[in-house]
Amino acid sequence: MGYRKLGRTSSQRKALLRDLTTDLIIHERIQTTETRAKELRSVVEKMITLGKRGDLHARRQAAQYIRRELVTVTNDEGNESEIYAIQKLFDNVAPRYTERQGGYTRIMKMGPRRGDGAPVVIIELV
Repeated sequence: MGYRKLGRTSSQRKALLRDLTTDLIIHERIQTTETRAKELRSVVEKMITLGKRGDLHARRQAAQYIRRELVTVTNDEGNESEIYAIQKLFDNVAPRYTERQGGYTRIMKMGPRRGDGAPVVIIELV
């Protein structure tokens, strides 16, 4: 079967998945339609696997895909600092999953969307 086309051209689909991947890494929980979430899950899991590898080549491969956005992160002392989404993936998100062999995301159904009845879900990092 391959992949879901999501009713878009290949460049639009790639841009959509890049944005959703970046948003999920930044916010760690987003709300979207079920088909987008199922397609997003495979991409995000590959990015986290690259983050677990942690070497320079993996960082460059992830940087090709993830958008360059600034993220405000609060550390243990309560100090806030701004880092890029790629740094958050490699420094904060990926180290949480060192013992886990896949299955980094969870999809929870919310119900139909009010406007068009599309099934809406929340996808989050476990």
